[in-house]
Amino acid sequence: MLPNPLSPLLAFANSSRNKTNASHQSPRLPRWYGQLSFIQRILAAGAGVVFSLSAHTALAVSVGDAAPDCALSPMDGGQASSLSQYRGNVVYVDFWSSWCGPCAKSFPFLNELHGQLKDQGLTVVGVNLDENATDAKAFLAKYPASFNIAADNSKQCAKDFDVKAMPSSYIVDRKGIVHHVHLGFRPGEAQEIRGLVEKLLGDKAAGL
Repeated sequence: MLPNPLSPLLAFANSSRNKTNASHQSPRLPRWYGQLSFIQRILAAGAGVVFSLSAHTALAVSVGDAAPDCALSPMDGGQASSLSQYRGNVVYVDFWSSWCGPCAKSFPFLNELHGQLKDQGLTVVGVNLDENATDAKAFLAKYPASFNIAADNSKQCAKDFDVKAMPSSYIVDRKGIVHHVHLGFRPGEAQEIRGLVEKLLGDKAAGL
């Protein structure tokens, strides 16, 4: 019996379904996926395989690398910004989505971190990856953010950072170098993360 040539794509479609644990969620299939026919789903899965391969051939961001200079759009539709404009500050880049439970748990901590350390040179940037801005705005109405919120409409920033789960956080020093990569969020890790941020804020050698 000949092997089914569609088997690899079927396996990908099955493995791409939403996976969760207590601290993070991996990106799930978009809403429109459920409305596709069987053949369309196979084709969509094939496109996903191509995306997955292209993401892994790019250089993933790791500790010691320069942070990618992403173009970001504000949620209110104002002027676009980029991460490089925060050079000179310690930057906490947090990728989040409205469907991510751990993201909701992280927002009170990020609000506190921003409120207490912004005057020392910390900038917190929450980068939203929702397909629909309405979902993100509904989330923000329930979990308000006092820190900077931007949208990665093209998802290019997420690709450049090689984001694999929600939330994914990157702590960048004053020179734009990544010092810490963190996957997910647990309240018990808050003090450790805060300590890393405070160390960078107090590290004069990291200044310009």
